[in-house]
Amino acid sequence: MLLRQIYDDTLAQAAWLIGCQRSGEAIIIDPERDIDRYQSIAAREGMKIIAAAETHVHADFLSGAREFAEQCDATIYASGEGGAEWTPAWLAQPRKAGGPVKHRLLRHGEVFKIGGIELTALHTPGHTPEHLCYLVTDRGGGADQPMGLLSGDFLFVGDLGRPDLLESAVGRQGSARPSAEQLFASLARLRELPEWVQVWPAHGAGSACGKALGAVPQSTVGYEQRFNPALRAASSAPAFIDFILDGQPEPPLFFARMKRENVRGPRVLGGLPQPAEMTAESLAKVDGAKTAIVDTRAWNAFRAGHVPKALSQPLGKSFPVDAGSMIGDDEPIVLIVDRARLDEATRMLVRIGLDRIEGWFDAAQMEAYAKQGGAIERTKEIPIADIAPVLGTPGVFILDVRRPEEFSAGHIESATRVVHTRVLDHLDELPRDKEILVNCRSGARSARVTALLARHGFRATNLAGGFLAWPKTAASTAP
Repeated sequence: MLLRQIYDDTLAQAAWLIGCQRSGEAIIIDPERDIDRYQSIAAREGMKIIAAAETHVHADFLSGAREFAEQCDATIYASGEGGAEWTPAWLAQPRKAGGPVKHRLLRHGEVFKIGGIELTALHTPGHTPEHLCYLVTDRGGGADQPMGLLSGDFLFVGDLGRPDLLESAVGRQGSARPSAEQLFASLARLRELPEWVQVWPAHGAGSACGKALGAVPQSTVGYEQRFNPALRAASSAPAFIDFILDGQPEPPLFFARMKRENVRGPRVLGGLPQPAEMTAESLAKVDGAKTAIVDTRAWNAFRAGHVPKALSQPLGKSFPVDAGSMIGDDEPIVLIVDRARLDEATRMLVRIGLDRIEGWFDAAQMEAYAKQGGAIERTKEIPIADIAPVLGTPGVFILDVRRPEEFSAGHIESATRVVHTRVLDHLDELPRDKEILVNCRSGARSARVTALLARHGFRATNLAGGFLAWPKTAASTAP
């Protein structure tokens, strides 16, 4: 048996490639949308991906299963345990290439094979109603006991999948506690498994699908039963429910859209978008109010001069989450990016459904753009210590874009808090007749929000240094 984890550091997402070396057939579990990289890895191993499986309807990225169905006529395995609401509707639609989508909706305990590899579906609701895990047994290698559990977003290293997303991300009020009760009941599935069974989860540290995921790529059932804090809290249903619901991070704004599109069916790409390179003249004609101009340069370069109404989105681990939270649904996009990183930026956007990339401009040519008369704006930034004299004055509004626990640990006394990945949904609550001073821990998240606010017509200033640089003697609250 062949097993490969294919990891996306920016979304902390793991797809798993499992292949039968005798038959040369492979399956990919929980793939992202740019499927060519999975195909390349399989080909290097002498494998052909003939199937894709989903553990659940994802909230943090767009599934690549539809691309496999369209491009490769692969068989798709998905959950049949969620009813019509949580069954991908696109499975019942004809392929754009013609003919039906080959698929199978699995119920608890049902088995399928890829060559000599046997996969058994286990229904583990809680994170989502339809969630499946897959127990893997290498029958072709002579095994009659399972080797591993593809645990999806049910069981992570050091955590369990959060049960509150239908409420906190999708808006299903009152669903968090019943989902937590389901998750507690699903823990019985783990107690039925041998301790040696390896755990192959769909996420690692940094994912918003849990609150304390470990940075170790895999574990075992026995280890997690002994040391996973969420499992250790399961001494009773009430204790577990209180533990698992407490302290969950606010989900990024785009999670609701990912749920919706993964059920309806992600737009078929057929390959990565190939945006045209733009000249300085064509870039100057782009209206940043109608097209998301995504400037991936470092903040200091952006602040010193950028295309009017551009968004500041430096390439890094937070890029897809920030972009997904600050670019509207189905907006056309123009990238300002280093030529060598165009493919990287394109892939990160595609994975969260932002694929209307209509052009790109070489970031190395921004100076030439300005010299040729291209319009330039600059972003205001001041040291956070300089605002103490204006606190409480009528024309100033302090916006803190940190997480709740950061804010609770200490904040500027008059600040209003909105987490940075949800500001776009709160624009109507912000004053247009005041200067908005934007604060975070160090000045990085606030910089991205400052550019977002400027795009939408607010007067915004970034507070350099963030709360780390806030003088202890200045007006603030602390526990």
